[in-house]
Amino acid sequence: MALSPEYRTYSGARVEQSAAVLDAGLRAYMLRVYNWMASGLVLTGIVAYVIANTNLINAFYPLVETPTGMRHVAGPLAWIAMISPLAFVLVLSFGVNRLSTRAVQGLYWAFCVAMGASLTNIFLIYSGQSIVRVFFITAATFGAMSLWGYTTRTDLTRFGSFLMMGLIGIIIAGLVNIFIGSAGLQFAISIIGVLVFVGLTAYDTQRIKADYVQYSYSYGSEVAARRSVYDALSLLLNFINLFMLLLQLTGNRNSSS
Repeated sequence: MALSPEYRTYSGARVEQSAAVLDAGLRAYMLRVYNWMASGLVLTGIVAYVIANTNLINAFYPLVETPTGMRHVAGPLAWIAMISPLAFVLVLSFGVNRLSTRAVQGLYWAFCVAMGASLTNIFLIYSGQSIVRVFFITAATFGAMSLWGYTTRTDLTRFGSFLMMGLIGIIIAGLVNIFIGSAGLQFAISIIGVLVFVGLTAYDTQRIKADYVQYSYSYGSEVAARRSVYDALSLLLNFINLFMLLLQLTGNRNSSS
């Protein structure tokens, strides 16, 4: 039986209305994700700056006499700060669907504080002007790739396994280089790492968008609140790693470092 013109018009209007509602919900969700990410980045930066520019620095990096003079050396608290962000990431990754919204948000803020403490040493190694310059370069690169990941029609999921293999590769190479201390290997790690995290920024942005479109029917207020924090964590990690790699490549070191 043929459908009447009135019914076809009504069905088309319902489809357009549903698409508009989904699009509005997606924009609101992505804005929430970016707000969480930006807030976490601000807290991370504040913690790192405050520790580096107060007497707290001596608790993390006490002054030790070396053959070249007095230098800040990583103490036990610094090593704890460097390892602790990984613990928070693992807890959030495995518990985001089981923990309460307040617990997820609290863990996220705790991660940002721990990450800020772990980044304190950049103020000992690099000049302040260099850190600011690289930060804005990172922000521009991240913003461009995230926007591209959100708007592109190219399916980036096919690159996911390749990017993860690259990430695992640079982690293993980084651990090996701790023991051999090769400047050439470190340079290669930094170059490859920048490419990997630039790709992951676009990939994760598209993944977050696709997950919302696919599962929006099950994204109640509580689920959306938890997932937005977890998705912000993914983007924040991409930003921080990209920043650190670019800083290693282009940052100006302090004369005493």
